[in-house]
Formats: sequence, structure tokens, C-alpha cells
Amino acid sequence: MENAFQKDTPKIFMEKPIWWKDEVVYQIYPKSFYDSNNDGIGDIKGITQKLDYLEKLGITMLWICPIFTSPMVDNGYDISDYKGIQPEFGTMADFDELLTAAKKRGIKIILDLVVNHSSDEHVWFQSALNDPTSKYRNYYIFKKGKNASPPNNWRSIFGGSVWEKVPNEENMYYFHTFDKKQPDLNWENPILRQEIYDMINWWLEKGISGFRIDSITFIKKDQDYADVTPDGADGLASVKHKGRNRPGIKDFLTELNRETFQKYECVSVGEAPGVTYEEYDQYIGHNGYFNMIFDFHYADIDVESGSEWFRRTNWQVKELKDQIFKSQEAIQRNGWGANFLENHDQPRSISKYINDPKYQNDIGAKALGTLFFFLRGTPFIYQGQELGMKNFIRETIADFNDVSSLDNYQRSMLEGFTSKEALEFVNQRSRDNSRTPFQWNASETAGFSESTSPWLKVVGDHKTINAELQMEQEDSVFYYYKKMIQLRNSSKYRDTLIYGEFVPVNTNDYIIAYERIIDTETIQVVINLRNQASFIDGISGEILLNNYSEITCERNGLKLQPYQALVLRKDKNHE
Repeated sequence: MENAFQKDTPKIFMEKPIWWKDEVVYQIYPKSFYDSNNDGIGDIKGITQKLDYLEKLGITMLWICPIFTSPMVDNGYDISDYKGIQPEFGTMADFDELLTAAKKRGIKIILDLVVNHSSDEHVWFQSALNDPTSKYRNYYIFKKGKNASPPNNWRSIFGGSVWEKVPNEENMYYFHTFDKKQPDLNWENPILRQEIYDMINWWLEKGISGFRIDSITFIKKDQDYADVTPDGADGLASVKHKGRNRPGIKDFLTELNRETFQKYECVSVGEAPGVTYEEYDQYIGHNGYFNMIFDFHYADIDVESGSEWFRRTNWQVKELKDQIFKSQEAIQRNGWGANFLENHDQPRSISKYINDPKYQNDIGAKALGTLFFFLRGTPFIYQGQELGMKNFIRETIADFNDVSSLDNYQRSMLEGFTSKEALEFVNQRSRDNSRTPFQWNASETAGFSESTSPWLKVVGDHKTINAELQMEQEDSVFYYYKKMIQLRNSSKYRDTLIYGEFVPVNTNDYIIAYERIIDTETIQVVINLRNQASFIDGISGEILLNNYSEITCERNGLKLQPYQALVLRKDKNHE
């Protein structure tokens, strides 16, 4: 098969280096990373104690999920005090110690910024709830109902109406895009916006390097709050239709950037679902709202909607390839991307993207790592991904903690599925899959804690998949990730792999291949995402990385083994 190298986009030469483009980010879900005081819950001191491990891996920045004061209904994404530390995670002194210790190792820290909503236990909301005349009533969204019913028929992301009845007030409701204990902040109120900006700047003054901004495209709602056509058996319609990336959000995001991020040498990473590729210039262009954003188009390829797990798709490798290429071309055309395989809201990639259980192993983990790591953009590694951690299989819904898993279980049965089918959907897609305790060793609780009852059950395969074991094996997934980081950031090819032009390669439907090019240097990345061997021609050169111990050359090309991944410096004979 002939390979056609697409050259229809202008060649990109060496850009001016920008520090956050060079970073390799490691995401930590603190509740599940390491428990330093053996109460069954991970904590800040646990992160500090494991900095040597992270330094050995080679990452340069940590993104730490919310550690702020919270009732933990949504595991910290319901914040009751933006300047406080949740006691189960430690104290502000613990965080300051972590910040200092990380800096000594050359590791930067960014935090989660959750400003679409707060907790219902935040003092602002409690004041708004208890006193209708309080100025804080306008910090949130309160509306009167219609005919003894909620103000409209919008469905929350976690299921059920976006409206919750206000106690002791006739026909009054408050708005929540997510859980009822996560009331949305009213961004239409300039006083509220200034409170948010002051808080953001307070953290930046403390010395963190920036933020990952949570669910930011939900801050603007259509002000007519009109009903929309129902899209489910519950008679409701997703809030996304009228409350995500809506007209007018530009004003809010422009002001947010101007009043905070632009004032500091920091990085802003937007979680921006619902943004079309045509809008990328507004979000990550030269004058964009953020430095980079996550693209969820291919991350949610296994379901029709990321919030409705029962709508499964029968996706094919070609579809995944097409979506990755489309994403990369849009990012390259407009700005910079945040590339990821996993995060705290996604199942484990090895269980999602590899259908054959035989290759849900180190070979598969390395193949997927290679696929995403050398795309144009900043790579984000989620904790345990560098070990090839996999999904669990739970036998009962009682074993789940995640609020969206419980809602999706009930929603699936409402749509006509059996409890067994609903449980299967949740097992495949639950956010708990990525939130299980990190597997440090082969002990009973995987070395996460000496407590026999960690807050969430371990996956169960930690005797064969754990950090201690992999750090003793030179061919482990851990060391493969370490090699990828070194190749991207420290080798003579770093400029090409970080700043080079992304050029997709035409192959058969089971192979994903692309080039990174600067001037006369070309690096090729080739992955066979199939449980059978595949042939690719027109590929040869110096092998920089290979997830197999050998390679098979045939005729004018290569025979790739199942899930084989290669990184090569292109042979001049094939230019």
C-alpha cells in the first residue's frame, strides 16, 4: 500500500519557545495517590513523599485535582472555601511544603479552578439561601417555577432537573448544572466575577504556576431559560443545549483572562467541552482565552454523549484516527493543545481503546502511550497510566462512589435497560475506574495505605501491576514512559517533537501514523491498533522507540506486530 504524505498545510518552522509548551504534566487525584497518615484517604503529604518517584519518571509539572475545603459530594469539585484546604488532605502548611519541595526538583504545580459552581455549603450560598434579600442571592441563579413545576425542562449533567426547590420559599428554585449540591455561580453578576478574580490572583501570588479550569464553557446560560425539545425518557433535555458555550461567553472569558492569567507568568488550561473547531482561534489563538484546551472529540468516541453511558458506539480504528487528525489539524492551525489519554473523568485508556483483552497489557499500554505522547501539544499523564493500570469490574452498584456513576445507573434503567446491562455500562465508563488507589506495590492495599479500608476498593490486579515491580524491570511501561519523556524533552530531536509541524500519514484502516517535521528533520510515529499484524510501506529509518524487542522488515516497508508502536527518524531515501 502506498503512503501519501499530506503536505497541504504550510510548513511550520521553529517557533519561539514558550515554557508551557515544553512541559510534561502529571495529573494527581490526591484522594487516591498516596495516604501518608493511614486513614484510607490520600493526602498532600503523600504527594510530597512521592516526589522522588515523579522526578525519576521525568515529569516537569503536576496538576493536582481539588484540595480545597469541600463536603466532597463530588470529591472536591464542590468547593465550600476557595482559600481553604480540605482537612482530610492536610493543611495549608502541608501545601506550602509541597510547593517548596517540588520547586527544588524543578517541578511546577497547577491547581484545579472550579468556578462554574460552588458547594451548597459555601458561605455565599448559605447566605443566599437563608436571606432572599442578601446580596449573595445574586451570586447564584434563582428563578420562580412555572405552574408548580421547575422553571424549565433542562436536565443536569448528573441526571434529573437542573432546578432544586428552595426550602421554605414558595415556588422558588436554584440552578445547578451538575449535582444539586453544586449550585451554579451567576457570572452575569460583575461583583461575583470580581470575587472570583481576586481568589485566582491570591493563589497565583502564592506561587503556583497556573490552573486547569474546570467546566468553564458552562458559565454562560441562555437568559431566556426557555424549554427545549426533550431528548430522553424522563421528558427533559440536556442542559448542554442552552447552558454550554453559549453566545456571550466571549465577554466573560476575555475578562477572566485579562484580570487574572495575563497578569502572571502562568499557564491556563481550559476544560472546554462543546467548543467547535471553528471556535478554536477564540479559545487558544494568539489572543485566545487560554494557553491550551483539552479536546474531547476523540476521548468520548466510545459513547454518543459523555454523560449518557448507555449510548454505546461500535467505533473503529479509522474513526479514531480521523478524529485525532482532525483535532491535531485544528490545534495546529490555531494554537496549542493539551493531549491526554486519561483523566479523573475518563475510564482507563487500555480498557477503552483496546478491545482484545490479550493486548490489554504492557504492549497495549506502550502503543497507546506512543500514539498520544508525540502529538503536537503538551502531554498530560494521569496517575497510574504510566503503569498501564486498567478498569475494574464491580459486581454491585453499592461498590461505586462516583455520583455520576450512580446517576447513570438509574438513568440507564429508566431508558429500558436491565440492572445487569446498566451495571455493565457503569463498569465500562465509571469515573471510579481512574480514581482507584494508585498501585505502589503488591501488598493488600497496593501500598496506597496501611489502612485495610481505603476510601475506594483497589482494582485487584496490583500483584502484577504496580510501581515497585515496574521500577525493577527495564522493559516495563514505567520505563517506556520515562524513555518517551526523555526523547521528547531531552534528546537532540526535542525541537522537532515539541515544535515540529504535525503531518498525518495515509495508511490502512488499522494503522495510525503521523510525522513531526522541522526544516529537514522528520520524525515518524507509527502504531498498529489491531490484534493482527499489519504491513506499512514507505517507512524506514533510525528506530528511536519500539514497544517490541524487534522489528520485521519486508520489501520496502515494515510488518508491524499486533499493537506495535514505533518512533523513527526518517530515512532520507523516503523523503
